[in-house]
Amino acid sequence: MQYALLIYEDESAAPAPNSPEAEQIFQRYWSFTEDISKEGVNKGGEALHPVAAATTVRVVDGEVELTDGPFAETKEQLGGFYLVEATDLDHAVSIAARIPAAETGSVEVRPVWDFSSEQG
Repeated sequence: MQYALLIYEDESAAPAPNSPEAEQIFQRYWSFTEDISKEGVNKGGEALHPVAAATTVRVVDGEVELTDGPFAETKEQLGGFYLVEATDLDHAVSIAARIPAAETGSVEVRPVWDFSSEQG
């Protein structure tokens, strides 16, 4: 079964880009990504631009409304995700626990619907 591992952290606490601290964190992510790819469970994923680059879209009474920024103000922001193939929830949680952000923020583990196998 596939699981989305949604990575949340407080952007305001992130180290400055190109700082030694940021480089160390990126190296940990590259190592994690390489490890799960070798294990055959990595199905994809990406980092997201900061929340200031977000646009929220709503349709109200047939009119499109755009708002700069995220849908809601939160302490932690969605910063990226991995899509993994895991045998079960326990396996997915064990993968998520290895993501560096699990130490400083949180990682939400969510099963992915497989609509390709749905009869319609």
